[in-house]
Amino acid sequence: MKWRAVAMSWLVSGFMEPSVATSAYAAHQKRPYVRLLSCGCPGLSTVVPGDVERRVRMDANTKVDARAETSETGSPTASRGARTEGPTWDLAPGDDSGAAIVVMIGRQIKVWREAKGLRAGELGRLIGYGEDIVRKVERGARIPRPEFLDKVDEALGANGLISAMKPDVLKARYPKKPQSLSKLEGQAVEFSMYTIFCLHGLLQTEDYARAIMRTFRPLYQPKELERYVAIRVGRQRVLRRLPAPEFSFVMEEWALRRPVGGREVMARQLEHLLEVGDMPNVEIQVMPTAHAQHPGLSGSVSLLKFPDGSAAGRSEDLNGGMPTTELKVLRSLELRYGIIRSQAFTPAASRDFIQDLLAAT
Repeated sequence: MKWRAVAMSWLVSGFMEPSVATSAYAAHQKRPYVRLLSCGCPGLSTVVPGDVERRVRMDANTKVDARAETSETGSPTASRGARTEGPTWDLAPGDDSGAAIVVMIGRQIKVWREAKGLRAGELGRLIGYGEDIVRKVERGARIPRPEFLDKVDEALGANGLISAMKPDVLKARYPKKPQSLSKLEGQAVEFSMYTIFCLHGLLQTEDYARAIMRTFRPLYQPKELERYVAIRVGRQRVLRRLPAPEFSFVMEEWALRRPVGGREVMARQLEHLLEVGDMPNVEIQVMPTAHAQHPGLSGSVSLLKFPDGSAAGRSEDLNGGMPTTELKVLRSLELRYGIIRSQAFTPAASRDFIQDLLAAT
């Protein structure tokens, strides 16, 4: 493991004092370094000012309470499919280790800036961004993009020490164990989804989703049920996001034949599939039940790809069914999905199949 990664992991875990971790890394790089501000214990502290003022402290006993502005569906931005605030990214919800890295990076930038005698606004003007962006990064409220770190490094004369933290920024952006793939949908530019027992949530009508959720045990309370239905249906805005992501869905034939919610609900669901399948950025395929063996029998497959080429995915029988960004698991998921897609009906044949089912419903 490289010294940078070792020092970073020791710092975040509290095994090493911040100043020692920084000096160890700098000594390996043979570059000048800045001592991180320590709060007197293995950890860091920062203050989020304004109407959300609170202390954020990282140690073995306290979780990070950094503000994260998250979105499931994202909004149109200059970067394809990614919700951004200029040169920054949202923090991943629930990713405490990633938040710790982001706070450490922000603290490092602040120390470098203050050592140069610059105000946050002055640094912002040097790198072409507003003071608010600089302050959000410094307090760990936003993840700085790699190009942001490069500009800060050049402006502060850090000789590559700040730029060297770019791999850690990407770890915070796409954690190895994302809490939920749905939280990453707003950032993805390519979706590959195979489902077995029911249709994917991004394809479900409101009535179909409600009927599915009514089968859950323990039962949802009525208000709780409607809230979850609204969340699921709301996620479908990603289908019409601009720039448009690419979607590939494969579903089992029996999921289409099961009259979830009754004949009327299922008929409307089939009509909805035909409507979504007509979108230029969406392909819908059906895996025929007669195809007795294929790689999807071990579980559903979900794969999301992002603008920078990274990805996240999950399947029930890999990694304990938890979402992951580990390359070994992603390669397996890509292989599975490729075979599944090749063995399913083509999109045109799948459309004809769905039309025939609708006519018979």
